[in-house]
Amino acid sequence: MSTEDQLFSAVDALLEEVSQGELPTPAERKRLREAAGLSQAQVARALETRREAVGGWESGRTEPRPPHRAAYARLLEGLAARYPAPDVPHLPDAEPASEPGTLPAPAAAPPNEAPSAEAQAAPAPVPAPAWVAAIRPAPAAKSKPATSSRRPGAKRAAKSSAKKTATAPDAATDPRFENGPLAVVDADADGQVLAYCVGGLILEIPAKSLPALVDWTLTEARLGQEKLHRNGRDADPVLVLTPAALERYGLPTALSEEERRAGRLPDSHKVVKQLAKSGWQLTQRGFGPWARIFRPAEGSQRRCVQLCIPAWNALDVREWDRRDDPVLPTMHPADLARYLGTYAQRVMTPRGTTAVTGLELMVALRPPTRAEKDEASGEFKRAFNPDALTAVYDVVECEVPDEHPLLKGKFARHHLRTSAEMLTEEPYDWCRALTDEECMNPFLVAVDVNMSFAAAANGLTVGLDGPVHLTGDPDFDPALPGSWLVDLSHVDLSRAQINGRTVDGDLLPSPFTPKGDRPTGPAWYATPTVQYAVELGFGVAPLEAYVRTRTGRYLDGWYKRLRDAYVATMADLGVTTDLGGAEFLDAMAHARQADPVMSLLVGAIKATAKGGIGKLRQRNRGQAPYYEPWPALERETWRPDIRAAVLASQRVGIHRKLMRTAAAAGVYPVAIGTDAVVYPSPGPSPLDALPHTPEGKPVPGGFRLGVSPGMVKHQGTRTVLWAEEQFEEHGGVFNVANLIKDDPLAGEGE
Repeated sequence: MSTEDQLFSAVDALLEEVSQGELPTPAERKRLREAAGLSQAQVARALETRREAVGGWESGRTEPRPPHRAAYARLLEGLAARYPAPDVPHLPDAEPASEPGTLPAPAAAPPNEAPSAEAQAAPAPVPAPAWVAAIRPAPAAKSKPATSSRRPGAKRAAKSSAKKTATAPDAATDPRFENGPLAVVDADADGQVLAYCVGGLILEIPAKSLPALVDWTLTEARLGQEKLHRNGRDADPVLVLTPAALERYGLPTALSEEERRAGRLPDSHKVVKQLAKSGWQLTQRGFGPWARIFRPAEGSQRRCVQLCIPAWNALDVREWDRRDDPVLPTMHPADLARYLGTYAQRVMTPRGTTAVTGLELMVALRPPTRAEKDEASGEFKRAFNPDALTAVYDVVECEVPDEHPLLKGKFARHHLRTSAEMLTEEPYDWCRALTDEECMNPFLVAVDVNMSFAAAANGLTVGLDGPVHLTGDPDFDPALPGSWLVDLSHVDLSRAQINGRTVDGDLLPSPFTPKGDRPTGPAWYATPTVQYAVELGFGVAPLEAYVRTRTGRYLDGWYKRLRDAYVATMADLGVTTDLGGAEFLDAMAHARQADPVMSLLVGAIKATAKGGIGKLRQRNRGQAPYYEPWPALERETWRPDIRAAVLASQRVGIHRKLMRTAAAAGVYPVAIGTDAVVYPSPGPSPLDALPHTPEGKPVPGGFRLGVSPGMVKHQGTRTVLWAEEQFEEHGGVFNVANLIKDDPLAGEGE
């Protein structure tokens, strides 16, 4: 005969079977708990689960699973009998649309449903909400189970996915990717594996091995991102694995020294063997911090998942984190999903470093190829887009770095090429001594140009094809992007005239060299630099040139995408485009203590802009011997001429504003470091340093405080006395602009 405990166990099992219907809405769950004066921790202790789990049930991010579901339903049923909703005793006939991230309200119970035993025993029965009946649905008619060829656990995954995504769909969201572009995979103390998605969504992962996880991602998770251009391709889903997830799937939480040097796990690792046995392949990079796992595409359908492993330094602290105070190692998976997911939505799904992603964004927005129908055969074939970079062209000797194979045997091993032998378009690194009059000011105020490289790329015409060599003293044509050998030593800006006003050019850097020195003879310059000399009213006589005849504004869409991402993220921190002057400075000061996740996102967006431009001339980082080809040279996007054009545009753009500011108010900078400009000031604020018109508006054409790219923000303030001490300590070879920085939101070269 069965014991009492056995009978109770059997009853509990029956209750578990009949308690799988819909629970009340998440908002109602929270209301009932608060009406009873219970905390989430108390409920968690009673149900023997975590407080975070109860919070997830009340927010709609997760749903309780057996054995907690039946007990939770019984608790809610009892609370509903004691604390009925005063204004909504039953559900309306028409069910309202659910809010994103919540489950829809369940249907009303059948009219012949019997009341619960607890309700019958209550001394003063109160009509229970309709959902109480819904947790005990009538048994469904028996039917023959359908056969399935899917792996064990797929049914459970499908049920989980359907449960989590039963929300009102966003009309703009591709249903294939309704759960977002990526997920952070974590394992809790109970062994449950969870996928934290964008928007607070949490999916339960049934996969017990890494091959099963990849399969689940492609078949059930609904992760990925729609293509950014009609001729492009959808982004593969990304899984970010936490240390707990690494342990769960048999991966090391840290690479050994040998593995770190190789940048990958050995092919003999058991997980790599599991993938191969299951028919999955790895790219040539192998199983490293940014591993790509794929099977050959079926038609146009890609089958690829990318893994991001922060514990293996996938998210470099110099790009994705705070260098001096890293926060990613301790960030909660939900916050990490919000950080990387928002980056993916506003920029693109990360592909590796921010520099790699910045370069991939250019290609995603301007795909090199498209499908074109052959009129004769009726079949589609590949065609090239005229506004994109579509081929690897011959390079130019003056545009390549020192280690390029083209220079082999042309110079001594340690020869330093001069500006007449190479194109040296770089940002400013200039500093001068203060005049006696400037020393009377107590402060030095540094302002930083927002997204300066991205802003310089906006509207810039660049070459899209290979170089054409012009000889015989060709005429300068500003419409032809490229490199020009020209002598600009005759350009004298010592007494330049701007809008009828004289500027003391000796207090300004030369616009033609990064160090601000005046040119001494012929040198190679990009088209924007030579064009600026013409703009200043000086004649130019090129000796030769390498130009591109197929041109376009290749970077315009790239700039706009990054601009919108930056402005939207700054708005999340309370800094909007309608702010200026004191309001803007005040908002920036408060933004320093605002949302730490969005603060990290600002830095990642700026690093993407800076790194993307740098990738256009990626140098040999030890991948090959000196003068031997390295992998980057095989890319269509290895275009040092485009990088040079952007940097030239950035530098002359700053000089243009320096000239107009000096002409309008007689104010001159004392240092420039990339995009940080330092002015002597009577007060510590940029409002004291930057001149204004009598009406209180910024000087036309000068630096303007604001959040938009190309405008400036406060980077830091130091005293003139501090600067003099630095000059004495460093013997005058010193750039104060590189050390005046007390704003954590200030960029490093962006």
